[in-house]
Amino acid sequence: MNKLNSYYFELKVKSNQIDELKHVNNIHYVEWVQLAAQRHWKLISNEQIDSKFVWVVLRHEIDYVSALILGDEVKITTWIGDSYGVKSERFVEITKGKKTVAKAKTIWCLLDKVTMRPIRIPLEILNILTTEDTN
Repeated sequence: MNKLNSYYFELKVKSNQIDELKHVNNIHYVEWVQLAAQRHWKLISNEQIDSKFVWVVLRHEIDYVSALILGDEVKITTWIGDSYGVKSERFVEITKGKKTVAKAKTIWCLLDKVTMRPIRIPLEILNILTTEDTN
Protein backbone atom coordinates (compact mmCIF):
# COMPACT_ATOMS: atom_id res chain seq x y z
CA MET A 1 0.00 0.00 0.00
CA ASN A 2 1.08 3.53 -0.71
CA LYS A 3 1.36 5.40 2.58
CA LEU A 4 1.59 8.94 1.22
CA ASN A 5 0.76 11.61 3.75
CA SER A 6 1.02 9.18 6.67
CA TYR A 7 0.69 10.04 10.33
CA TYR A 8 1.05 7.91 13.44
CA PHE A 9 0.78 8.02 17.20
CA GLU A 10 1.25 5.49 19.96
CA LEU A 11 -0.86 4.55 22.94
CA LYS A 12 -1.11 2.02 25.73
CA VAL A 13 -4.27 -0.04 26.27
CA LYS A 14 -6.10 1.11 29.42
CA SER A 15 -8.34 -0.85 31.78
CA ASN A 16 -11.50 1.01 30.67
CA GLN A 17 -10.94 -0.33 27.12
CA ILE A 18 -11.09 -3.99 28.19
CA ASP A 19 -14.32 -5.97 27.91
CA GLU A 20 -15.61 -9.10 29.65
CA LEU A 21 -13.53 -11.26 27.29
CA LYS A 22 -10.37 -9.59 28.69
CA HIS A 23 -9.42 -7.88 25.43
CA VAL A 24 -9.98 -4.46 23.87
CA ASN A 25 -13.64 -3.94 23.04
CA ASN A 26 -14.32 -3.37 19.33
CA ILE A 27 -15.75 0.11 19.94
CA HIS A 28 -12.28 1.33 20.89
CA TYR A 29 -10.85 0.36 17.51
CA VAL A 30 -13.49 2.58 15.89
CA GLU A 31 -12.56 5.37 18.32
CA TRP A 32 -8.86 4.98 17.43
CA VAL A 33 -9.65 5.09 13.70
CA GLN A 34 -11.65 8.29 14.24
CA LEU A 35 -8.95 9.79 16.47
CA ALA A 36 -6.25 9.05 13.90
CA ALA A 37 -8.27 10.81 11.19
CA GLN A 38 -9.00 13.82 13.40
CA ARG A 39 -5.40 14.26 14.55
CA HIS A 40 -4.02 13.83 11.05
CA TRP A 41 -6.50 16.27 9.51
CA LYS A 42 -5.75 18.86 12.21
CA LEU A 43 -2.07 18.56 11.34
CA ILE A 44 -2.43 18.95 7.56
CA SER A 45 -5.39 21.34 7.32
CA ASN A 46 -5.71 25.01 8.20
CA GLU A 47 -8.28 27.43 9.66
CA GLN A 48 -9.35 28.74 6.25
CA ILE A 49 -10.24 25.25 5.00
CA ASP A 50 -11.80 24.21 8.31
CA SER A 51 -14.03 27.28 8.28
CA LYS A 52 -15.57 26.17 4.95
CA PHE A 53 -15.56 22.37 5.02
CA VAL A 54 -16.13 19.38 7.29
CA TRP A 55 -15.64 15.63 6.79
CA VAL A 56 -18.18 12.97 7.76
CA VAL A 57 -17.86 9.19 7.74
CA LEU A 58 -19.84 7.23 5.17
CA ARG A 59 -18.37 3.80 5.88
CA HIS A 60 -15.99 1.98 8.22
CA GLU A 61 -14.49 -1.43 7.39
CA ILE A 62 -12.33 -2.99 10.09
CA ASP A 63 -10.47 -6.29 9.93
CA TYR A 64 -9.49 -7.63 13.33
CA VAL A 65 -6.36 -9.76 13.06
CA SER A 66 -5.54 -10.44 16.72
CA ALA A 67 -6.67 -9.26 20.15
CA LEU A 68 -5.12 -6.57 22.29
CA ILE A 69 -5.05 -6.84 26.08
CA LEU A 70 -4.46 -4.54 29.03
CA GLY A 71 -1.09 -2.81 28.89
CA ASP A 72 -0.37 -3.55 25.23
CA GLU A 73 1.46 -0.72 23.48
CA VAL A 74 0.26 -0.01 19.97
CA LYS A 75 1.13 2.21 17.05
CA ILE A 76 -1.74 3.64 15.04
CA THR A 77 -0.78 4.74 11.53
CA THR A 78 -3.12 6.45 9.09
CA TRP A 79 -2.79 7.57 5.50
CA ILE A 80 -5.04 8.81 2.74
CA GLY A 81 -5.96 6.69 -0.25
CA ASP A 82 -7.83 7.82 -3.35
CA SER A 83 -9.84 11.02 -3.26
CA TYR A 84 -12.50 11.53 -5.90
CA GLY A 85 -15.68 13.55 -6.27
CA VAL A 86 -16.97 14.18 -2.75
CA LYS A 87 -15.21 11.15 -1.21
CA SER A 88 -11.82 10.31 0.21
CA GLU A 89 -10.46 6.98 1.42
CA ARG A 90 -8.50 6.75 4.64
CA PHE A 91 -6.61 3.73 5.87
CA VAL A 92 -5.56 2.90 9.42
CA GLU A 93 -3.22 0.16 10.56
CA ILE A 94 -2.90 -0.76 14.23
CA THR A 95 0.27 -2.60 15.12
CA LYS A 96 1.80 -4.12 18.24
CA GLY A 97 5.52 -4.32 17.63
CA LYS A 98 5.86 -5.52 14.05
CA LYS A 99 2.54 -7.40 14.10
CA THR A 100 -0.62 -5.93 12.55
CA VAL A 101 -3.55 -6.39 14.93
CA ALA A 102 -6.20 -4.49 12.96
CA LYS A 103 -6.66 -2.73 9.61
CA ALA A 104 -9.36 -0.27 8.66
CA LYS A 105 -10.61 1.51 5.57
CA THR A 106 -12.93 4.45 6.01
CA ILE A 107 -14.76 6.41 3.34
CA TRP A 108 -15.17 10.09 4.18
CA CYS A 109 -17.43 12.62 2.49
CA LEU A 110 -16.61 16.32 2.29
CA LEU A 111 -19.43 18.68 3.26
CA ASP A 112 -19.88 22.41 2.80
CA LYS A 113 -19.91 23.66 6.39
CA VAL A 114 -22.73 26.14 5.77
CA THR A 115 -25.16 23.97 3.82
CA MET A 116 -23.96 20.63 5.30
CA ARG A 117 -24.33 19.16 1.81
CA PRO A 118 -21.72 17.10 -0.03
CA ILE A 119 -19.30 19.13 -2.11
CA ARG A 120 -16.72 18.05 -4.69
CA ILE A 121 -13.26 18.08 -3.13
CA PRO A 122 -11.61 21.33 -4.27
CA LEU A 123 -8.05 21.46 -5.58
CA GLU A 124 -6.79 23.17 -2.40
CA ILE A 125 -7.81 20.08 -0.39
CA LEU A 126 -6.74 17.56 -3.03
CA ASN A 127 -3.27 19.12 -2.87
CA ILE A 128 -3.19 18.60 0.90
CA LEU A 129 -4.36 15.00 0.59
CA THR A 130 -1.49 14.06 -1.72
CA THR A 131 1.50 15.67 0.04
CA GLU A 132 4.37 13.70 1.55
CA ASP A 133 4.71 12.23 5.05
CA THR A 134 3.73 14.34 8.05
CA ASN A 135 5.63 12.38 10.75
